[in-house]
Amino acid sequence: MEPNITHIASLIADDARSKMLIALLGGKALTATELALEANITPQTASSHLAKLVVGDLLVVRKQGRHKYFQLANYQVAELLEQLMNITVPLTMVPTGPNDPSLRHARVCYDHLAGEVAVRLYDALVAQDLIVDAHIEATLTEQGRQFFQSLGADIVELEKQKRPLCKACIDWSERRTHLAGSLGKWLLNDALDKDWLVRIPDSRVVTLTPSGIRAFSKIYNIQLSVVPCKTG
Repeated sequence: MEPNITHIASLIADDARSKMLIALLGGKALTATELALEANITPQTASSHLAKLVVGDLLVVRKQGRHKYFQLANYQVAELLEQLMNITVPLTMVPTGPNDPSLRHARVCYDHLAGEVAVRLYDALVAQDLIVDAHIEATLTEQGRQFFQSLGADIVELEKQKRPLCKACIDWSERRTHLAGSLGKWLLNDALDKDWLVRIPDSRVVTLTPSGIRAFSKIYNIQLSVVPCKTG
């Protein structure tokens, strides 16, 4: 039997449901009330939509006390949404991505870094022969393996995950490549853990700290600056 893509497509095609799915691209778990506000619908209507998304395996629900929290089911769902966002911009339209400069500069795409900072980081990794760019796929070189291990990455454990170690992902706003995959996830978490990047509450935006600017320059050999945040 061939896979039935029409059901999944119909779930995403609804305007309210698509807004709620995109709101969850930041990787956080949100309540039905919070998602209703994102979609500009009533909580009752949101609950009906969310139930369909859970049954369709696009979302998972977690119960904590009296509250229910919704998250994207997995990274494949996040990647699908990001790709759909890439192809929905009209071809006659030159600007791409969000108008908010802070969102364009650096944001979270489910579990990895996106935006201008992520694209420049990818370019730097390729220029230093740490990864080899091959369009959809990206390959970690032996030099790159040693480099990331020296930073604390457990490459062997990352390779055991049920996803590519490195994945070349087209950035929604930059229309160039950033790094996804298990290594892309590690990079984001490492920067957040070391306070090189800080999440903006109720937003996908992450902002560079002064120590982050110094670290990205010293370790990854890229020069970055802080962009004033208008979100959150």
